[in-house]
Amino acid sequence: MKLSDKTREVLLGPLNANNPVVVQVLGICSALAVTVQLKPALVMGIAVTIIVAMSNVIISLLRNTIPMRIRIIVQLVVVAALVTLVSEVLKAFAYDVAMQLSVYIGLIITNCILMGRLEAFAMSNNVGDSLLDGLGNGLGYAIILIIVAFFRELLGSGTLMGFQVVPQWCFEHGYVNNGMMMMPAMALILVGCIIWVHRSINKEEKK
Repeated sequence: MKLSDKTREVLLGPLNANNPVVVQVLGICSALAVTVQLKPALVMGIAVTIIVAMSNVIISLLRNTIPMRIRIIVQLVVVAALVTLVSEVLKAFAYDVAMQLSVYIGLIITNCILMGRLEAFAMSNNVGDSLLDGLGNGLGYAIILIIVAFFRELLGSGTLMGFQVVPQWCFEHGYVNNGMMMMPAMALILVGCIIWVHRSINKEEKK
């Protein structure tokens, strides 16, 4: 099935040209906090994608019945309910990861991407487009988290998803894990590098 231009822009735009992290510079805090290892970053990306998509759908369904003066409160209640649900599911089925993410799952409520999409898109668009917008922005956010976590875990611990990938003989011949990669500042530097590369590529494409 061929996607229309509008549908393609809503779903695929946040993955590259309008990425919420590297273009809009939103959701940076969690990039610093949960990207030491790939597994929690992946789980956080999936959780945010689900929450953004579902909250967009719910707010889009209710948008014509929500009084404008209390719309922010309603949005926060919807997001808080979904975050609580996701948190409990994680504790039930992925307890170790839930403990690694700790309070950061709860802090999804304050993620600027969530409130931004609800206010800027879901409040004025239909359910189908709102779902696609939520999926696109959630996946765009997840992609950046996964890239940052990939390099931080690989270079900082020599592992990926908890499995050793740097051969033992490398360590025997003098290879040393880069401890700086485990520091939050390196996440910010990596995000800055991604923004630089992204904007350089898009600048060349526009020419």
